[in-house]
Amino acid sequence: MATRTQSHGVRTGLRQKTLRRSIPCRGVGLHSGTTVEMTLHPAAADRGIRFRRTDVTDRDPWIAARYDRVVDTRLCTVIGNRDGVTVGTIEHLMAAFAGCEIDNAIVDIDAAEVPVMDGSSEPFVFLIECAGTVELDAPRRAIEVRKPVTVGDARRGLTLAPADAFSVDFEIDFASPVVAHSTLDVRLVNGTFKREIAKARTFGFLADVEKLRAAGLGLGGSLDNTVVVDTDRVLNEGGLRFDDEFVRHKVLDCVGDLYLAGAPILGRVTATKSGHHTNNEVLRALFADPTAYAVVEMPDRSHDYAEALPATA
Repeated sequence: MATRTQSHGVRTGLRQKTLRRSIPCRGVGLHSGTTVEMTLHPAAADRGIRFRRTDVTDRDPWIAARYDRVVDTRLCTVIGNRDGVTVGTIEHLMAAFAGCEIDNAIVDIDAAEVPVMDGSSEPFVFLIECAGTVELDAPRRAIEVRKPVTVGDARRGLTLAPADAFSVDFEIDFASPVVAHSTLDVRLVNGTFKREIAKARTFGFLADVEKLRAAGLGLGGSLDNTVVVDTDRVLNEGGLRFDDEFVRHKVLDCVGDLYLAGAPILGRVTATKSGHHTNNEVLRALFADPTAYAVVEMPDRSHDYAEALPATA
């Protein structure tokens, strides 16, 4: 595997990237509550992101991180293979890969769920930066949106439209007075993901905790990895990391889910109350129409993730 070393923060052209070295981590599964061991490894060019269940020995342990491998979108994104082997809660890690421009990696994991860490992508960004990155002798490719693709409707939906770089315009509207209505419009270039999005944590409502646990979900959730909202307040000590942390986390989820396209997207996302299901549905709709997209070499103007113009309301 021929490589060229990249120094952090130095622009090196339109080449694919992988990790410089392997790096392990350990954490709890948000829904399973079990301790998970996970290691990120380098991978060769054009291999993409692939998960390998190290605890599975009687079936195929490999799962490609692709939109057409998504098998469940309730509360998180779950991918699976033909043998029924799955890995869930992948969106925060996938968002970190997207934000750090990692095109190829192997994720070894000994359970069916990626560890939640602190509920954001920041710990995964830290891992990637500690491992370092290298350039590969292969051009970086992108999915260029050629015409608008919409799923859902104006009340709850998502549109991908042509644009020269990846941006997300997201709106949320919750009955909770704490979460309420908020919007964020961010152009994800030149490190914007790390600065503006990666730290935003997943959130949930205290009123839902008992129902989730009765359904066997949220067993690993705590104030250490989830922003918990009571009727009129945030229960976490220290409060929110951003005034609009809720919508920022929804953008984070969207970035991770859309990286299952298999390459960066050149297009503008406009989302209203979108979730994992809608994020996946728009990719399926995009790739179902050969006239709606093209695979292109990543243009120079959008190789690095540049300045954003976040707007909140």
